[in-house]
Amino acid sequence: MIRPRFRPGQQILRLVLAVAVAAAAAAAAPSAVAAFSGAVCRGEDGYADAFGGRRTFALRPDDLMAIKAALPGDPVVAAAYRDLIAAADRALATKPGSVMDKRSIPVSGDRHDYVSLARYWWPDPANPGGAYVRRDGQTNPEIETNRFDRSALSRMARETDTLALAYHYSGDARYAARAAAGIRAWFLDPATAMNPHMNYAQAVPGVAEGRPEGVLDGASFIAVIDAAGLLAPSGALTPAEVAALESWFSRYVDWMRTSANGKAEARAANNHGIWYDAQLARFALFARRPDVARAVVAAFPKSRIEKQVDTSGALPAELTRTRSFHYSLYALEAAYVLADSARCLGVDLYGFEGTKGRSLRKATDFVAAYRGRSADWPHKEMGWPADLLDELLLRADGIWGPGAYPLAARGDIVLRYRLR
Repeated sequence: MIRPRFRPGQQILRLVLAVAVAAAAAAAAPSAVAAFSGAVCRGEDGYADAFGGRRTFALRPDDLMAIKAALPGDPVVAAAYRDLIAAADRALATKPGSVMDKRSIPVSGDRHDYVSLARYWWPDPANPGGAYVRRDGQTNPEIETNRFDRSALSRMARETDTLALAYHYSGDARYAARAAAGIRAWFLDPATAMNPHMNYAQAVPGVAEGRPEGVLDGASFIAVIDAAGLLAPSGALTPAEVAALESWFSRYVDWMRTSANGKAEARAANNHGIWYDAQLARFALFARRPDVARAVVAAFPKSRIEKQVDTSGALPAELTRTRSFHYSLYALEAAYVLADSARCLGVDLYGFEGTKGRSLRKATDFVAAYRGRSADWPHKEMGWPADLLDELLLRADGIWGPGAYPLAARGDIVLRYRLR
C-alpha cells in the first residue's frame, strides 16, 4: 500500500487542526462526561461484558475494581469493609424472609400477596374504631411489625445487597449462597414467593385496602437486581433461576403498567412519580424489555425534570412536606436511579438541560448549597438528613466531578462509589 507523503509544514498544520477538533469536541461533549467514561452499560445486558458476566446496572465495574484494589491501604474503605463483613456474617445466621412470615391474611385470602400499612396514617383518637388519619412526617411504628410484609421486604433487600457485596469483595461463597437463598424465598420458590403485584401495599384501615402510593414499596427491589448480578461468578443462582427472576420482574412490569394503582402512581407529580419511572425502567431492563425502559427514559425530561424542577433547582412538590429536605433528596435519588438506567440505553439525562436551566445538575446544586447550613433551610424539616446528603453528593461527584462537590465519605457507600 502506497502512503501519501506530507511535507513537515503540512504535518504540523494537520496536528494543529487535530488538536483544535479534539478541543472543540470536548467542549461540545455532555456535561456529565464522567458518567460515560470507562466501562459501558449495554442496554438489558448492563455491565456484564465489562464485569466478568456480572449483570449490574448501577454498580460500575470501574468503581468496584478500584475500590477492591484500594482495600488494603485505604483506612476509610477498610473500615467500611469490616462493617460490611460483620453485617454479612449476621445475615448468614438468619433465615430468609418471605411474604409467608406475616401474621395477617390479605383481603384476597392469598398469603402470597404483599401487604403493608401506609407510613403516616394513624388511628384517629377521636374515633378509635374508625378510619385512620394522616400525620405527615410521623411514622406509625405499626408498619414495621410482622402483621405486614414491609419489614420482611426491607430485610430481604438489605441482606441480599449486603451479602452480594460481601461476596464480591471477599470471594467467600457462603455469602453468595445465602444471598441466592433469599432471592429464591422471596421471588422463586412456589411455597413462599410473592405474587408480582402491590395491590394491597400501603393500605389505610377504613380508607383503602391498597393505594397507588404502595408502588413505592417496590423500590427495595432495585438493589436486589444488582445483587443478583454480583452473584454471577459464584453460580449460586442457576441460569434457569435467573431467567425465572427475569420473568417475575416482567410480570411485575406488566402490573405496574396496567393496574389501576400502577397507572395512578405514574401520574403522581412528586417523588412518587419519579420513583415510579425509576422502578419501571430498571425492572424493564432486567426483564429484558428495553423498549419499555426506553419509553420511560424518553419521556423523563419533559414529564419530570421540566415539570418537577423549578428554575432555582428546587423541587416544589417536596417543599410542602414536613420533611422537605429529606424528600428533596429522596426525589433526586430516584432521578439518579433513572439516569443510570438511561445511561445503559445511551441517553445522558445527567447532562440534560431544559427550559431556563432545569436539570438534575441544578437540582443537585440546590441541595448541595445547604450542606452544613441546616439552619438556613427555609422550609419545614423534622430531622436534618446530613448522611443522605453526603451520600448523594458522593454519587454526584462521580458524575460531574471529580471535585465538583465536597465529600464526607463513610459507611458502605464507599464500597459502591469510588472516591475520586
